[in-house]
Amino acid sequence: MSSQKAIIKKKVKKHIPKDWLCELRILYRLTKETIHDVHRTGIVNLVIITTMAAILTIFGSFFRSELSISSFAHELGNVLEISVYLKENTDANAVKNRVKQFEHVENVTIIPKASSWTNLKREMDLPDIDNPLPDTLHVKVDKPENIENVFKNVKQLTSVEDMSYAQDLAKKIEALNHVVNMITIFVVIIMAILTMTIINNTIQLVIQSRKEEIEIMRLMGVSNWYIRFPLIMQGAFYGFSGAVIALLPLNFVQNGLTHMHQFFMVPTPLYAQNFVIAVMFAMAISFGAGGSFLCIKKHLQV
Repeated sequence: MSSQKAIIKKKVKKHIPKDWLCELRILYRLTKETIHDVHRTGIVNLVIITTMAAILTIFGSFFRSELSISSFAHELGNVLEISVYLKENTDANAVKNRVKQFEHVENVTIIPKASSWTNLKREMDLPDIDNPLPDTLHVKVDKPENIENVFKNVKQLTSVEDMSYAQDLAKKIEALNHVVNMITIFVVIIMAILTMTIINNTIQLVIQSRKEEIEIMRLMGVSNWYIRFPLIMQGAFYGFSGAVIALLPLNFVQNGLTHMHQFFMVPTPLYAQNFVIAVMFAMAISFGAGGSFLCIKKHLQV
């Protein structure tokens, strides 16, 4: 029976002509009501917005740093090569062809021992002795995460005397990237809890101060969303304002990371700052509006 009523109501509503001017008036009224609620909250607005700005600044800083560290790790992986030192009287070309058959190997370059010895003598004052250096292969891997597997496969070849690559440096950067990722996730969780708790308490105070007014609107048959919308928009306003203030310290973080990229000659992640700002605003507004909505569901039966 109830489903039939809903279908009839939907069909009737579809044939009612829309008055766009009336809808604009309603939107204007709702916006005005939101501004009035924010003004009514008073000095508490400053505390809420400042707190949210501080939380968003911490989140934005860690998130932006995470993107830069990932860029450094990726760039290191791209230039990181495995040095393979061959045994005496080994056919370097044959070993090169064998290594190129391994999965994830992108390129193999032969460094003859004569060339290595000439370069070394050019850089250092060495006595006139026989060349003690071996022929060397420089093996480039397609992705940084595959370098360990390639290292193990090449090491099993009988013609290989020794091998090396900047393993410690790669692991340290990977560990740092992991730590920053975990901190960023932790900050997001704390941000969500604090934001929703603060806004929940604030909206609860607004509901209490407007209790009689809301009751009168309810008795007059005012739409539930007409009552809810200004409160949800108030929470979204707090999130938006906090994100705007957080842009200033986040800009200092961006400048510092840009200088660091320039110093190490590593390209800055493309659109990193814009991406961080977009995510920060989206999360701030979502958590702000979400905190208001949860409070309405709990304290306002509309």
